Amino acid sequence: MPAVQRITSRNARFQQWEALLTNRKKRSQLREFLVQGVRPISLAVEYGWPINALLYDDRRKLSGWAQELLRTTRAERIAMAPGLLAELGEKTEGAPEVIAVVGMPADDLGRIEVGPDFLGVLFDRPTTPGNIGSIIRSADAFGAHGMIVSGHAADVYDPKAVRATTGSLFSLPSVRVPGPNEVMAWVEQQRAAGHPLVLVGTDEKGDADVFDFDLTQPVLLLVGNETTGLSSTWRELCDFTVSIPMTGAASSLNAANAATAVLYEASRQRIAAGKRSR
Repeated sequence: MPAVQRITSRNARFQQWEALLTNRKKRSQLREFLVQGVRPISLAVEYGWPINALLYDDRRKLSGWAQELLRTTRAERIAMAPGLLAELGEKTEGAPEVIAVVGMPADDLGRIEVGPDFLGVLFDRPTTPGNIGSIIRSADAFGAHGMIVSGHAADVYDPKAVRATTGSLFSLPSVRVPGPNEVMAWVEQQRAAGHPLVLVGTDEKGDADVFDFDLTQPVLLLVGNETTGLSSTWRELCDFTVSIPMTGAASSLNAANAATAVLYEASRQRIAAGKRSR
């Protein structure tokens, strides 16, 4: 078992980890981010993400889960003063039991596997980290194969986004790209390889209601910015647009709710198609 390092003051290493909470540039430079919670950390380990360090309070009695994690995970072990651990956990009362410093994968669209049943989500210029995390969680729950965040946007690895995924970030490949050019080059590559991806945008004035559109084919679902919707470029690149029928006074759903509704319908159609083919 590797030796334990102890940190009891706001030294340079602590300040480096603290910067990961708020400084996107620092996260990108260091290629790492902070994760807390039993399920998220367990999934990060299960799916083979690099755990660079495990921060914990060795003055408290650790749970069986934490003890096993520290015993079996190849990572630097850092015993930290509880007040410092609470700061990194962004908690005003009490510190998390363990915080993992996790390595960030490359933003490579090749991480997303495409097959005949492909279902993916592209989020265009999201402004809210929580919405990114919520869509990743829904995409994972309803059988999607990947998430793309396009353009100048909130960060997938922002702590609010990571928490909102409740661990799904580690099982669903999520890739940040500068804009449409990179995505369309990847889409054409997939089409040339025999996977006829269809780009389907969500829009309140869509070509069809979502339940009238065939979502069993290979689909990349495009979700627009929370305020302005899809950019004109993405709107033109859509093969089809779908709308979600609504009643009541609401004129629209927020981005995460709209994506979840369409992902659920895609999952429902695919389950029904599977039952019919038996």
